[in-house]
Amino acid sequence: MLLADAGNVHFVTQSGLTLGSVLAIVCSWERNKSILLAIIAGLFSWLYVIYFALTRRPGETKP
Repeated sequence: MLLADAGNVHFVTQSGLTLGSVLAIVCSWERNKSILLAIIAGLFSWLYVIYFALTRRPGETKP
């Protein structure tokens, strides 16, 4: 029996920021101190996080 056949159709919506977007925004802000670049990084989310991880500078790592 399909869920739609039972008449119980549920729509799940997601609002807000995802974990990848938050990480990208924080990483971008720490590196650039620019709101515009932080917004752009948030749109690219995980792609920017991976880029940031691959291009970290020595001062951006824990001592």
